[in-house]
Amino acid sequence: MANLRGRKRRWRTAASAGAVAAVLVAGTVPAVAAGPGHGVARGDQGPGKSGRGLDKEALRAALAGLPDENVTGGLIRMSGTDGRWSGTAGPSVPVADSHFRIGSVTKIFTSTVLLQLAAEGRLTLDDTVQELMPGLLPAGYFPVTVGQLLSHTSGLQIMTCATEDMSPREAVDASLACGEPTEPGKATRYNGINYFIAGLIIEQVTGRTYGSEVRTRILTPLRLRDTYVPALDDWSIPAPYTRGLVAVPGSSGELTDVSVQNPYGWAEGGMISNAPDLARFFTALYRGRLLPPTQQKDLFRMPAAASGDTQFSYGGLQRTEFPDGTVVWGKSGHVPGYTSGTFATRDLRRLLVYALNPTDRSPELPYVLRIAGAAFDVPVPATAG
Repeated sequence: MANLRGRKRRWRTAASAGAVAAVLVAGTVPAVAAGPGHGVARGDQGPGKSGRGLDKEALRAALAGLPDENVTGGLIRMSGTDGRWSGTAGPSVPVADSHFRIGSVTKIFTSTVLLQLAAEGRLTLDDTVQELMPGLLPAGYFPVTVGQLLSHTSGLQIMTCATEDMSPREAVDASLACGEPTEPGKATRYNGINYFIAGLIIEQVTGRTYGSEVRTRILTPLRLRDTYVPALDDWSIPAPYTRGLVAVPGSSGELTDVSVQNPYGWAEGGMISNAPDLARFFTALYRGRLLPPTQQKDLFRMPAAASGDTQFSYGGLQRTEFPDGTVVWGKSGHVPGYTSGTFATRDLRRLLVYALNPTDRSPELPYVLRIAGAAFDVPVPATAG
């Protein structure tokens, strides 16, 4: 089995992984701009759809044709009051509860821990990085708040100068040494550095490792036995797992197995999970089992002043509105060989977990759109056909 060990790759940020990782549909379906009171359930059910059952034939059709040259396999898991359904396709997915690398879906575990710390009075969303971690940001930087980190409105530099062999602190330092920041709070710019700093803040405030805090606060209480934060030197993935197979640039087109790879993403994108665990986590999170009322509101509260087509809540969630008015909240993720996401209506009428194994020969956006259309019974652009 080939792996990615030994390659000193530059950090993937919104410029590459963000094409799918940052959003459900990569900007094809516009997010609704934030306004006063945004984040409540206004319009989040979708017009005239209460109680409508799942279209299981459409869900099967969303996976039909796999494997092909662009995606070697995929899985869908649907839950919620409208019904349950799961399905798999392709040789890269051995069983429906296979493990996979969740990439930036990790960010929602990170934001949940920070919101819990806020509930405990150990920090606030208005606390600044400069107050919580003196010396991390260079002198002269604008104050950057915890809320701005979580909502990707920090204005900090994209992580173009970090490499995957660096520790989280080294990666942040290298990124801050390249380019210049912009004024925080003015625009949304999806950026992994925000959640690396969030992970460092968790460790600074608690005196414990990021992984131990996620385990103690979320994984153990919810009995998420197939979800974990790998140690930074643990490149393995437990069986059964979906196989990440990618086309190597410059080769004759053969696929290389990259299932074993560096979990460098850490608090930004390093976790491993499976579909049942992700469904359980997001269900508990949306039902308020992990956060008290004030922080539950923050989970869905959107920045009021930031511009940008894609925006994220103070809990790191993206709010996506489809053309028919259906609204979903969630997060997607991407690392080599793996694309996944978890999205749900606010009332948990429908909750989708999907995972694909893209070969990187061609964007997987059409496949994601097909799945989204079937899962939420919504129209999708023609590019999904």
